[in-house]
Amino acid sequence: FTEEKLGQAEKTELDAHLENLLSKAECTKIWTEKIMKQTEVLLQPNPNARIEEFVYEKLDRKAPSRINNPELLGQYMIDAGTEFGPGTAYGNALIKCGETQKRIGTADRELIQTSALNFLTPLRNFIEGDYKTIAKERKLLQNKRLDLDAAKTRLKKAKAAETRAS
Repeated sequence: FTEEKLGQAEKTELDAHLENLLSKAECTKIWTEKIMKQTEVLLQPNPNARIEEFVYEKLDRKAPSRINNPELLGQYMIDAGTEFGPGTAYGNALIKCGETQKRIGTADRELIQTSALNFLTPLRNFIEGDYKTIAKERKLLQNKRLDLDAAKTRLKKAKAAETRAS
C-alpha cells in the first residue's frame, strides 16, 4: 500500500462495474443515514426524548408510554369542559374539542409507531446488516488486491534480479 502511494508499485484496478456498484452502495448508505436521522427528528422533535428512546432500545426495554401534547391538551379541554358543565355552550364545546384533540393525539402516536416499524426499521436493517456486509467484503477485496500487488512486485523484483545475475 505504501509503495503504491509512493508510486513504486503498480496498483491492480478493480472492474469498473464493481467500482460503480461500490460507489452506489456508499452513496446509498450516506443518504439512508441522513433520511433516517431527519425522519427521527420529524417523528420526535425533542432531542432528550430521542436519547431516552435510544437508551431504552439499546437496553432492549420498552420505553415508558408518555402522553403526547395533543392528548394532554385534549384531556385538559375535557377536564375544563366537565368543570364548566356539559350543559353550557362553552363546556360542551371544550369537551367536543378535547375529544377531537385526543383522537388527533392517538393518530399522531399511531403515525410514529407505524413509521418507526414500517419505514425506519428496513432502513436500519440496511445500515446495520447489508451495508456492514458490503463494507466487510470491500475490505477483504482490498486486502486481497494488496496481496496480489505485493506478489506481483516481488515477482518483478525476482525476475529483474535473475536477469541481472545471468
